[in-house]
Amino acid sequence: MVLTLGGDGTVNEAVNGILGAGQDRVSAGAGQPTAQGDDHSPADLPALAALPGGSANVFTGALGLPRDPIDATGQILRAVAEHRVRTIGLGIADSRYFTFNAGLGLDAEVVRAVQGLRAHGEPVTPALYVRMALRQFYRQTDRRNPSLTIERDHQPPEDPVFIAIVSNTAPWTYLGTREVHANPRAGFDTGLDVFALRKMSTLSTFGAIGKMLNASDNGTLRGRSVLAYHDQPCLTMRASRPVAFQIDGEYVGERELVTFRSVPKALRIIALATTAARPDLPNWT
Repeated sequence: MVLTLGGDGTVNEAVNGILGAGQDRVSAGAGQPTAQGDDHSPADLPALAALPGGSANVFTGALGLPRDPIDATGQILRAVAEHRVRTIGLGIADSRYFTFNAGLGLDAEVVRAVQGLRAHGEPVTPALYVRMALRQFYRQTDRRNPSLTIERDHQPPEDPVFIAIVSNTAPWTYLGTREVHANPRAGFDTGLDVFALRKMSTLSTFGAIGKMLNASDNGTLRGRSVLAYHDQPCLTMRASRPVAFQIDGEYVGERELVTFRSVPKALRIIALATTAARPDLPNWT
């Protein structure tokens, strides 16, 4: 068992360390895990137990863990004593795994700005994210020329979009303790879900944010400017210019081409969630 105490970036590093080079474990066809040279399967690999220790803790929240690390430790200890383990699916962006989401465009620009301030000692808070999001939206990001094109297998490309969020589970993030859902139906047992915006006017963007804050866990965001896909095995995003890119809430540079795949049953985790913690989740055994 690998135990982590940290934020979503720490979890992502641990997951990629456990699984190794992602491109070696994904078949070119169906996106299924394939055997490496030593013929490892998920059952042969360490199980992950993640304790919340960061600012957002989206992955542990999606598993139903309490936000307090002491309470979360108690749940993990009980799960270990009861031998509760479950295998979950992950997403992969080119050769890097992600546990809950990856994004191109405005959300990655905000992550980049926040990480720059954090590097200079500013504490990361929900208010800081909101402030940076407003600054990027009104002063920095290009809201006139959409640059991203989404390509799916055997489907014609859609019209260009400004921002695209690829989810492996829900929620997308938290605003304080409140869940924010870009892809409410995303889950560890399905393929990847996509949320994108065709327009980035003030009205359309803030309308979409309002829907994210009020979306139910099994709903779908709709609107003229919203493009949404559910349970996708594979998709590619092309950009007409370099676009900011984030994986699990960590800025990873700019990209002009990214291929996303769903990798079912990729990672063993200590089965943290119970029906008492999250009624919408199964009681894992």
